[in-house]
Amino acid sequence: MDASEILNALKKDLREEEYQNYITHLKFNEKQSKADSLIFNAPNEFLAKFIQSKYAEKLAYIYEVQSGNKAKIFIQSQTHKSKNSAKIDIAHIKMQSTILNPSFTFDSFVVGGSNQYAYATCKAVSQKDKLGKLYNPIFIYGPTGLGKTHLLQAVGNVCLEMGKKVIYATSENFINDFNSHIINKTMDKFQEKYQNCDVLLIDDVQFLGKTDKIQEKFFFIFNEIRDQSGQIIMTSDNPPNMLKGITDRLKSRFANGIIADITPPQLETKIAIIRKKCEFNEVNLSNEIISYLATAMGDNIREIEGMITNLNAYSRLINQEISLEFAKEMMKDHIKEKKENITIEDILSIVSKEFNLKTSDIKSTKRTQNIVLARRIIIFLARELTSLSMPQLAVYFEMKDHTAISHNIKKINEIIEEDHNLKNKIEELKNKILIKSQS
Repeated sequence: MDASEILNALKKDLREEEYQNYITHLKFNEKQSKADSLIFNAPNEFLAKFIQSKYAEKLAYIYEVQSGNKAKIFIQSQTHKSKNSAKIDIAHIKMQSTILNPSFTFDSFVVGGSNQYAYATCKAVSQKDKLGKLYNPIFIYGPTGLGKTHLLQAVGNVCLEMGKKVIYATSENFINDFNSHIINKTMDKFQEKYQNCDVLLIDDVQFLGKTDKIQEKFFFIFNEIRDQSGQIIMTSDNPPNMLKGITDRLKSRFANGIIADITPPQLETKIAIIRKKCEFNEVNLSNEIISYLATAMGDNIREIEGMITNLNAYSRLINQEISLEFAKEMMKDHIKEKKENITIEDILSIVSKEFNLKTSDIKSTKRTQNIVLARRIIIFLARELTSLSMPQLAVYFEMKDHTAISHNIKKINEIIEEDHNLKNKIEELKNKILIKSQS
């Protein structure tokens, strides 16, 4: 049989999205294949390694069943070539093998108010005529797990498809690469590798601040790429001016372009992200469970995706449908761990900022409408998120006794029964408080 036909045969065992995302990118390499070893080319190193580990054995089994012959399956990067291989297209020579996750695309990224600017900026420079010319450099910052790496690699994947030479590296990768070339006395090759790329993507640039030599080399590479109209995009946990250990001249270069932050998503965006993750992983969750996940967990999308995976895996193992009660039981230890560190001061601080009020006004006896509402929300959240009793809360707010606290809780419950916007706002505030308790 034609060896390429085993790819079509594998389609029966995979879900459509999985097949399209991975297997359709493979091309049978007839010239390098032999009777006992079949070679397929993948667009980049990451995809090659991923398919080799997950699908190679299945492909070998299908080939043996359908042809009667045994053969090992090898998946290699498209940039790999043997001594005897024919010349390949110049675009493939230029394309840099790099570790990019093929599922990190602009289409799979959920856009909301918290990330819209960063998304729009990255999407804009990913056009062939804008790369390296429109916004350069781009500096994206924000807490971990909110999608910075996703955007970075989405740009990389688009540029690879255009035949551009792309280098994606974390700061740790860059430092290890630097040290390796120092030991081997091949710094000329290190410099040539980085400064001759079309697109340089550096993740967690804040960790470059380890030695002056590394920063000096990065400074030189940065300038060379910029001078050659190459695109530079970086991510960090903080804006340039707040990076510790980074030299002023590097901070100046980082800030000399577009600075875009990604903040924790609003509740609606987080729900949309969870729906997208469930769709991609073929996990069926009710709207009720999705809302619970969005409000009960923090903003770290990787943690949320991990919980979705755990819920799905455990339900399959015990052959039980995922219900809200089941989800709460699975998540109870996770939520409990977060709540142990929450204080009334945490709640007061976050709610006062949200309502643009002084904490002293909220704790006072003032009765203006916005102050009363903020005070009731704090009492409501304190009862849910802390171990404080109603008498203790009464003392804190200098109220007559616990009945005053009970009255405020009753009133806020009545309001949110009618006002769903306020209910969502309170859930968002709870989420922010839970995040702060982890830091």
